Formats: sequence, structure tokens, C-alpha cells
Amino acid sequence: MHTLICGSIAYDTIMVFRDHFKNHILPEKIHILNVAFLVPDMRREFGGCAGNIAYNLQMIGGDPLIMAAVGDDYQPYASRLKNLGLAQNYIRQISGTFTAQAFITTDLADNQITAFHPGAMNHSHENHVSEAKDVSLGIVAPDGREGMVQHAREFYEAGIPFMFDPGQGLPMFNGEELLDFIHKADYIAVNDYEGQLLHERTGLTLEAMAKLVRALIVTKGAEGSVVYSSGQRVEIPAVDAGKLIDPTGCGDAYRAGMLYGITHEMDWRSAGQLGSLMGALKIAQRGGQNHSFTRDEIDQRYFDIFGSRIL
Repeated sequence: MHTLICGSIAYDTIMVFRDHFKNHILPEKIHILNVAFLVPDMRREFGGCAGNIAYNLQMIGGDPLIMAAVGDDYQPYASRLKNLGLAQNYIRQISGTFTAQAFITTDLADNQITAFHPGAMNHSHENHVSEAKDVSLGIVAPDGREGMVQHAREFYEAGIPFMFDPGQGLPMFNGEELLDFIHKADYIAVNDYEGQLLHERTGLTLEAMAKLVRALIVTKGAEGSVVYSSGQRVEIPAVDAGKLIDPTGCGDAYRAGMLYGITHEMDWRSAGQLGSLMGALKIAQRGGQNHSFTRDEIDQRYFDIFGSRIL
């Protein structure tokens, strides 16, 4: 059985400005800002929440299916997915659009100026959960607004348990809409900031939210993560990554570990530990999909840290 990952496929173009933005932006002239930055360093990464989660889930030994909308410039990503052996049956190409992409300029102090173009992602509602076969678990990750609403409803109506992962898409929804997601979902995954925002918009405490789902998962970066389930609060420590290079995609790697844990009926502590390990493996590499490990290597690292094997 498969895990259906509804979310974005995207390109991330990262540029480095070898100075500090503050040296070139005059505060008193911010209302007529007109600046240009020379960026001699540039790289293009494969990303998007659905792409990142599927990449990590397959690495662990899961069986992901990606459901996403892409544009006319999809071919490089298509070649990559083919080489990785990831199915593309439910990736819809929208003619006349670009694949979603972020253009990120970073200065020497790690400040960032980002422009995001959703492109084909705004057509994600043209994909339907019913099109995918043999699905036992799903996730609604950041995507086009209409697509996220529709896919949550379709999972719910089909009786397929799913995880709601609002991520950077959370600000698109008001409190009533977020409550509807919560009531339909079986699992919720947020970082600590998103958890606070979810609380403010719905009026529900994390403990109250957790009573409405099988589990509420809150990641807290270097402080680890917490799983609220069945009235219990399970604290999961962060795994020492050795080196901290780039947090981009760490949340997606963690969620892949959790999805694997759910499909293999791992207890929450074990699933959380796997998520933490996957996040640590990712953070030591730039980009969301440049870390590469075999299933046996991941299992051995899990054993070395936690003293048990992955199911």
C-alpha cells in the first residue's frame, strides 16, 4: 500500500550576495526602494514539500506516490524522479505555466530576500485523491489553497487517514477553515511557530487540538519535537547532526520519518526518533534532496543512537 503525498513540486534558485543587505539599503529611503545585488554564486535545487517528503520516505523504505501540479519547465525534475525510481503517475503538467519556484538571495549574515512564484501549484485542485490506487495513508502538505482544501475533503470522504501539514500555507486560511482541516485530519504536523499560529487562529490549545486527532506533532528544531496523543505528551530529543549546513527541507525529512512510522505501526517515540534522525541527516547537506543514504545505513545509525532497529 502507498502513501499519497499531496503537495508542491518546486525549483529553488539560491543566490549569494557577498556583502550585507544593510550596507545597501538606506532606512530613510525604504519607501522608494530600488536596489540590485550582484550574485556571483547561484545554484538550483530540486524542492517542494511533496518532492522532499517523497525523496526521504523512499530512502527509508516507504512507498510514496506524489500528487502535484507542474509547469512546462518540469522536464529536469521529471528526469530526476525517473532516475530515483519515483512514480510520476499523479503529477499533472499544466500547459502555459511554470513549475512553482522560489528565488532566494542570501547575504553574508544569512539574511534572505525571497520571491515565490506558485505557478502550476495554483492548479493542484485539478488532481483528485480518487485517481490514486492502493493508498493507505495520505498527507496534505503546502500546495495551492484550493487543492489543499479539496484533497483534505477527498481523503476524509474516502476514509483514508491523512496528516495535515499546513506549513507555509497556514496563513492562507482563517480559523474556521483551519478547524475544518483539524476535524477531518487524523494527524497534524507543525513546527512550534505554526503551532502557535494555529492556536491563535482556531482558539484551541495544543492539548485541545490533540484530542481531535490521533496525534499532534510539533517540531522545535534543536529542541527536538513533541507528540501529543491519547492524553500523553511524548518528548523526542533532537539528533546531533554533527554539522549544521542548511535547514531547508528538514521538516519534510522529519515528516517522512513520521509517515513511515505510522504505516509500520511504530510507537510515537520510535516514529519521532526516526523523524529526528532523518532531519539530522538532511541538515548536514545543502538543499532538500542532496543527502543520500541506503536503508541499511539509516537503520544502522538509528541503532547506534537509540539501541533498536527500524521496523
